[in-house]
Parts: sequence; structure tokens; C-alpha cells
Amino acid sequence: MSAFEARVFSGVQPSGNLHLGNYLGAIKRFAGLQSTHNCVYCVVDMHAITVWQDPAHLQAAIREVASAYIAAGIDPKGSIIFNQSQVSGHAELAWVFNCIARMGWLNRMTQFKEKAGKNRENASAGLFVYPSLMAADILLYKATHVPVGEDQKQHLELTRDIAAKFNNDYADRIAELDLGGEEGYFPMTEPVISGPATRVMSLRDGTKKMSKSDLPDLARINLTDDADAIAKKVRKAKTDTEPLPGEVDGLKERPDAANLVGIYAALAETTTADVLKEHAGAQFFAFKPALTDLAVAKLAPIADEMRRLNNDPGYIEGVLADGAERADAIARPVLQGVKDIVGLLSSRK
Repeated sequence: MSAFEARVFSGVQPSGNLHLGNYLGAIKRFAGLQSTHNCVYCVVDMHAITVWQDPAHLQAAIREVASAYIAAGIDPKGSIIFNQSQVSGHAELAWVFNCIARMGWLNRMTQFKEKAGKNRENASAGLFVYPSLMAADILLYKATHVPVGEDQKQHLELTRDIAAKFNNDYADRIAELDLGGEEGYFPMTEPVISGPATRVMSLRDGTKKMSKSDLPDLARINLTDDADAIAKKVRKAKTDTEPLPGEVDGLKERPDAANLVGIYAALAETTTADVLKEHAGAQFFAFKPALTDLAVAKLAPIADEMRRLNNDPGYIEGVLADGAERADAIARPVLQGVKDIVGLLSSRK
């Protein structure tokens, strides 16, 4: 059994247009973990600026992510909700980790290659070292568990590599200062990947992940969409001409069909197999209305609450400020321990 206190950390980037994939793949699962773990949920605004952001839009997007957290059921009194840039320890620990991580490790990160594309030489240095900041986000709170999507597993593996190298490089110092047990100063954080539709795909192309930047807008269901918009997008979602199969294997080589069935399963909190048992043999003209009704029932209350909260920016900013103070209280001694271990001379406050 780990000597580290069980703690969950995760975050969502505030780059606008929160959508169904953000909800099913992350935010909904965040809310579910509150009953079993101490939870720290961050709006990762420092990650957002690895590419240029309009300042006013960024501030609005930060508030929108916080609103989505609360609307989806995250309790700001029980869990910690804050935006990353309000706790300076994220940036300070990220620099230490930039000095721990190896260039070869960062060069293997597939997300950098995907985001930089052919324009790699013009990508920001921040985008390249993004995984070091993500490791700092997690380990600043000595988080033992992180709910992540499949596309973030590689970054979490890097977090574990950085933690292991820090623990190994400074093992004698950690022991001398009595700042860790047999496991070291930092835990080996575990991913939490569970449930259907942890990777929601585009409604217009079932082979591509649903994205905030998807064009046209019909490719995604935004969390602020009303019932009419949801109905239109589901109705126009790409499908095929075959009826739904009775078994999961029947969805192989049918990415668009698999995506809609997976979305239904996640919203209904059931399995893909059970959805297919209920709808086996149905054509999509019959399945899509059922999916629409379910999506509206689940998402409309969240959209309504998000709109209410977005109209009260003072409340949201108060939640973020309170969360930042509570987060900093956890982070400050962890960062001080890192400074002592690596030999940085700093005044204790």
C-alpha cells in the first residue's frame, strides 16, 4: 500500500467551446470521483497559452470551464477548483522538471508532433515542454491518481518517468532530509481510464477525435447547446446504411456507428453491449431520436446551469480564488521540499 495520501488531480484547458467529449471524457468522471477521493481540479490556463490566445477570450474561457465543473456536479467546497496560473508553484516546479526530463523523452511525445505538424520550427518552446508542466501540475500535489483520456496516457507515463528520475537522482538527499519513504519524494501516479466513450469522436468523422476547433460546428455537441441544436447535430451525424448489430464485434470497421453507440452508452451509464442488446437491428433513423432524447435530458440541465453561472462572473472568480488559496496550501510545502532536495537556497515563508 502506498504511503502517499490518495489524491486525484486533473484539469481542462480553457480554449473555448467545451463539448460533449470534454464532458464524457473528463468532467463527468471528475464529479464521480469526489465521493471516494480528495480531488483537485484545475483550469489549466498556462497550458492554453502554449499557442496564442486572445486575452479577453481566454479569461472568459477560464470562467466557462469553472462553470462547467460546477454545473456538472463538482462541489467547490468539497473539491478544489482553481486556475493554474494563480498558484506559482506550477511554473516553479515545471522548471525543475525541465532540468530533470531528457530531450529524448520530450521528442517522443506524439501530441507535440500532432499539434506542431509541419510547422515544428515555429512552434513555441512552451508547446514542446508542455509535458513537463503537466508533470508539475500533478506532482505539485503528489497526486496518486489522474483521470485521463487515452491520448494523455503518454504524458502521464512521462510524469512517472520524471518522478522516478527525481526520486533516484536525489535518493540520498531525500533520505538525509527525511522527506520521503521507500517510494521516494514523489508517487508513481496511476491513470484512471474507465467507462465507455472516454474518447468521443467527431459527429462528422468517426475516425477523428471530437475537437473544440472542429469545423463545421455540426461535428461537435457543445455543452452550451440547446435542445434544438443537439437534435440537429445528432440528426445530421454521419452514419452508415447498416442496422445496429446485436454484438459489439459487429461495430468493427464501423467507426461512425461505434461512436454514436458509445456516446449513448456513456450518457446512459451503461455498456455498449447493453445498448446493442436494446437496439439490435434498429436503423439509425430510429436510433438517433432515442440518442437525441437522452442527450437533451442529460445535457440540458448542465447547459442551463452553465449559462446561469456564466452570468455571475464574480461568483466564479470567488470560487477560483478560494480554490487557489487551498491549492497553494498543499503545493507550497511540496515545492519547498523540492527546493531543499535539489539545493536551492530560499527563505521559508
